[in-house]
Amino acid sequence: MPGATIRTLTTAGELAESDAVFHAAMVGLPAPAADEDVAAVREPGRTFGAYVGDGILVGATDSTSGAMTVPGGARVAHAAVTHVGVLPTHTRRGVLTALMRHQLKDCRGRGETVASLRASEAVIYGRYGYGIASVTHAVSLDLRDAELRATAGSGAPPVRLADPEGSWDLLQRIVDRHQSGRAGTISRGALWWRGLRARTRPAPHYVAVCGEDGFVCYRPLDTAAWFTSRDRTVVVTDLHAGTPDAYRALIAFLLRLDLVHTVRFPWLPADDPLPWMLTDHRAARVTGVGDETWLRLVDVPGALGARTYNQGAAVTVRVDDVLLPENSGNYRIGPDGADRTGGAPDVQVDVADLGAAYLGGARWHQLRDAGRLQELSEGAVDRLDALFSTPRAPFAGVMF
Repeated sequence: MPGATIRTLTTAGELAESDAVFHAAMVGLPAPAADEDVAAVREPGRTFGAYVGDGILVGATDSTSGAMTVPGGARVAHAAVTHVGVLPTHTRRGVLTALMRHQLKDCRGRGETVASLRASEAVIYGRYGYGIASVTHAVSLDLRDAELRATAGSGAPPVRLADPEGSWDLLQRIVDRHQSGRAGTISRGALWWRGLRARTRPAPHYVAVCGEDGFVCYRPLDTAAWFTSRDRTVVVTDLHAGTPDAYRALIAFLLRLDLVHTVRFPWLPADDPLPWMLTDHRAARVTGVGDETWLRLVDVPGALGARTYNQGAAVTVRVDDVLLPENSGNYRIGPDGADRTGGAPDVQVDVADLGAAYLGGARWHQLRDAGRLQELSEGAVDRLDALFSTPRAPFAGVMF
């Protein structure tokens, strides 16, 4: 098949067609609302379509600009990549590769340092330089066994219910006021909030807020059998706490919900304090561990220079980047930062695996022991582990 032609999609009709392609590719997603305005939640100039034959759209992708927090607290320019899909009639013909190449070059041309996505399949995006940079824990909290330790529940500030449809500005204000310093956090811009609002159906959902320091959004499952069920379950769809006090207050609120047996958290950071707040640690049961942030370093020298490093001996790392060869080269990384160097490398790594280690999620020794990098100087990987380690597990906590 001749190569696909990549075009920027601009009209409302083109954007709606790209959304239809995405849903057809994903198979199992809920159908969009009939009156959904796709153009209203797409950033102009960032949706790309792949065309074959006589102008047939067979694949698409888009992204939204924003910022990501990196170790040390700096925020770098970030592209949130989403709506990636190729029609099942045109997979494995180079369409996705053409789209990904075009998008990465566009991100670099815009001066963006990193890109990230949430992967529908784990075998696709490594070939385009994305690495798994953070993981999440799915946690099921059994309220029949869950009791707060006295120290966790004492002095918690009050929590109140808010009108779900009238609280959007408040939620955005809370997030903007309390921006997390955790590596991997991404900004929630106006388009993100607009998209979330469009996706939130009028089914039962609730919002509880702790002053202007935090909030939790939750919804019940299986409402048809709610009053006869012996395992009434609510799912937390969003939880943002700007202070430890607010976090403890919101968890205490969830534990007090009547008519509820189980609270599910689809994603929490690997080092979340929830189990340590309970008298019975096992009441918070990890039901799954999944990949969250797939990170792509678009500008390797910019990314390496933006984060901070711990004390320790410097290491020279050879980075290989096939899709963006201007990133390839040797980088000396030490407590004082990172710079290109002509010196011989101590370690050689692909850009995808550098992305996995960049936020402190994947450890360098894990990559070495898995055969994903070459250690050319003895002890270099241990020195990299010391330089790159972070006090908290990386986590975004936001879907897009």
